[in-house]
Amino acid sequence: MTADTLAIERPYTESFEDAIYRKVNWRIVPLFIACFLFAYLDRVNISFAKLQMQTDLGFSDTVYGLGASLFFVGYFLFEVPSNMLLHKIGARVWIARIMVTWGITSACMMFVQNEFWFYSLRFLIGVMEAGFVPGVLYFFTQWYPSNRRARVNSYFKSSICLCGIVGGPIAGLILGHFNGALGMEGWRWLFLLEGIPSILLGGLVFWLVSDRIEDAPWLDAEEKQVMRERMAKETKPAGTQRFADIWKHPTTYVMSGIYLCLVMALTGVLFWMPQLIKTAGVADTLDIGLLTVIPYVIAVIGNLLVGASSDRHGERRWHMAGCSVLTAAGYLVCALYPGQLVPLMIGMSMILTGIIAWMPIFWTIPPRFLNGLAAAAGIALINSLGQLGGIIAPFMVGRIKDLTGTATPALYVLGAVTLVATGLIIWGIPARYYVRETVHD
Repeated sequence: MTADTLAIERPYTESFEDAIYRKVNWRIVPLFIACFLFAYLDRVNISFAKLQMQTDLGFSDTVYGLGASLFFVGYFLFEVPSNMLLHKIGARVWIARIMVTWGITSACMMFVQNEFWFYSLRFLIGVMEAGFVPGVLYFFTQWYPSNRRARVNSYFKSSICLCGIVGGPIAGLILGHFNGALGMEGWRWLFLLEGIPSILLGGLVFWLVSDRIEDAPWLDAEEKQVMRERMAKETKPAGTQRFADIWKHPTTYVMSGIYLCLVMALTGVLFWMPQLIKTAGVADTLDIGLLTVIPYVIAVIGNLLVGASSDRHGERRWHMAGCSVLTAAGYLVCALYPGQLVPLMIGMSMILTGIIAWMPIFWTIPPRFLNGLAAAAGIALINSLGQLGGIIAPFMVGRIKDLTGTATPALYVLGAVTLVATGLIIWGIPARYYVRETVHD
């Protein structure tokens, strides 16, 4: 009898498995949280730069909204090819490449002088970042069993909250205190100083990440065996391993529709939150940055609680639907009380809590009907089609604000979009994909 056979037959306790996954969590999750944090900083720092660059460059709200949206055009076009390459090349090399190139492109935003370069660089940032989020989510499916994914996804998606918690004050500080340093406006410093960390983190990913459990030098042989055995017990979808298979599932399109609504709701608040606070009478950029922290702090707490509850009960549908309704209610509050700071803060807290808690649960569903290359491509396809919402929402809000002088009608539209998502969550996804995850004994 070989050593490998003995390892397979050796019993192990649930506490031992928990200890292994705690070790894995500490090795993998903080790094990807940091990566996602700077991905989001580089994606949404345009919302803070707008407070200065719009006046400096003479951009209208429509121009700003279109530039914010063009990020998602590049993201949409290159998402699926990027994740298929990740599946072939490996997460370590490909995610490192993504981070270095998006960091460089984001820093180049400091050179923008006119609408053409504003549009071009926003598009290129989307191209360079394409594949990062679905790539990490696919990477998690290779390391974590299904009953642990909502929690680890919630840790990862909490980076959006961390971006708001640290990004707002940092952006406000840079805009206020670096403005004029070395003859450069504060918004140019913002793009430069927030692009450099992404480049450095790309090097850390290349150095620290292992593509497969078997390749991890920081796990001993027994730990690797336990993880391989646990992953082998997962129920694998049958006949869904090729790229062509992702087009055969109606659920792929339903999930894409839900995610499009989710991204519209998210980008609608992300790209316009500083401006909404400013219209409530807050003028100082640092104060605006500090106020944006409040909704994110509330959201990160709600995210972790909802993700843990969903895993503990093995329930996905009503947790997601509840988050969606909370988001819609938040948009209603913001629309009913425009220009009033306290209701706006309450409404934005409801919106972000609902969205951020919704995302990790959402991404537990695709691996229930996709496997292998189809999982990598399918997750990317759903994410890519969903990102069309990021093209629609920022431009829509900017256009409506230019035409009417207020963003309130757009807030009602985004609330209605979120209610559409609620209906798709409840009735559009087959019940078998909501059934509590089980493993083979």
